Amino acid sequence: MQDNGITPSQTVGPFFKYGLTPTGEYAWNDAFTNSTLTPDVTGDRVRIEGRVFDGDGVVVPDVMLEIWQADAQGRFADPQDKRALPNASFRGFARCGTDKDGNYSFDTVKPGAVPDPDGKPQAPHIVLAVFGRGMLRHLYTRIYFSDEAGNAADPVLGLVPADRRATLIATREAGKAVYRLDLRLQGDDETVFFDM
Repeated sequence: MQDNGITPSQTVGPFFKYGLTPTGEYAWNDAFTNSTLTPDVTGDRVRIEGRVFDGDGVVVPDVMLEIWQADAQGRFADPQDKRALPNASFRGFARCGTDKDGNYSFDTVKPGAVPDPDGKPQAPHIVLAVFGRGMLRHLYTRIYFSDEAGNAADPVLGLVPADRRATLIATREAGKAVYRLDLRLQGDDETVFFDM
């Protein structure tokens, strides 16, 4: 069997931001940036930003975050999604690292509603993976949008206790196309993470 080396999920270390994000310590042109925007993408362009905190409320400066999402029409750039993809170059994937103050940001389009496996509509959301030092497995969560009526009927959000849902909902800043969601890796007000 050929040894292909170590992957981020097989190791523990603070190297995510250092070596795997476009703003890391290496001057390399990463295929993935913090933006999903392409010249042909349609829909409302938004920025999602926030900070990442540990269980003691201290910012975490070396977390790597990845997002995957549908386009504004609710279609994924995925061979399993057989529906027509109107935004031919839209990948729906982006990656970034937190800065020294724990800040992160993604520039993207607000996704459309997508069907769940049973065909029921899910509220527009973005899947978020969190990689960090000391974490043997990455964490998965979702980012929902505060101004979406579909949140009330979303089958996944509905499984989360009502008093914990706010940890998944990005709040829109007044007069801006900016949504804010802080992530708490543990402790009081821990972000809801999903077993995958």
